[in-house]
Amino acid sequence: MLKNRWFDGVNTVFLLLVAVITFYPLWHELSLSFSSMEEAMKGGAFLWPRAFTTAAYHTVLGSDYIWVAYRNSVFSTVAGTLIGVLLTAMTAYPLTKQEMPAKNVILFLVLFTMLFSGGMIPTYLLVKQLGLINSLWSLILPTAISAFNVIIMLSFFRTLPAELEDSAMIDGANPLRIFFGIVMPLSKPVLATVALWEAVGIWNNYLNAVIYLNDKSKYTLPLLLRDVINGQITARMTGELTGSSVDSVVAATIIVAVVPVLCVYPYLQKYFVKGVMIGSVKS
Repeated sequence: MLKNRWFDGVNTVFLLLVAVITFYPLWHELSLSFSSMEEAMKGGAFLWPRAFTTAAYHTVLGSDYIWVAYRNSVFSTVAGTLIGVLLTAMTAYPLTKQEMPAKNVILFLVLFTMLFSGGMIPTYLLVKQLGLINSLWSLILPTAISAFNVIIMLSFFRTLPAELEDSAMIDGANPLRIFFGIVMPLSKPVLATVALWEAVGIWNNYLNAVIYLNDKSKYTLPLLLRDVINGQITARMTGELTGSSVDSVVAATIIVAVVPVLCVYPYLQKYFVKGVMIGSVKS
């Protein structure tokens, strides 16, 4: 019993330390964003906002750049998540059927893409030939289906009772009715899990945005953050920097970009844990 208490105590302290180290960078940016220009320019560790002010947020939220980037990020994230989850489910579900022709070959090809890919240059040439350069669809379609997500959904679909589908078929339901009316509603945990992965991945998609997007009117939040941090548009956002420093504006932009994901995650957390556990343990 004493050894278990020591282990629990050490484990708790260690996990708390990891949590603090993980959380502090975000807290630092939050405190910095609410600090005055003079205090922000002093630098150092920020445990609390110094000379509290919301000038940086007035500057960021009053700029057209942030709202254009927000609109583009929201569109690409919502559309990409819906398309990605639907296509992933429609790929994984037929692979659970023993009677599907060439099922093993298709599954092998899906797994093959987890180890090998065409590479950046062939992918860019394909996107260019499809006319998706400088289009938000270049952030959605090339990564709409992930082999890993297909495997997760495939494992989850295998846990669903086959008797439900057999009963529905006896009642005259066709495969599409069974898929959308029975399978999908019963798969909310894994759908929410994959949706969260898809949404976070698209929301933070920086590399593809850098490669495919050239017009500032198509910029997403990661590209805007790059320009703000590099100082390319910070001066235009801050004007004369009255009441807020460049560092405060950068920190405020980071917080504004992170908030949507932080707000969505708690609502999907219960499905997230259940979906991962069922999809990985029961196979």
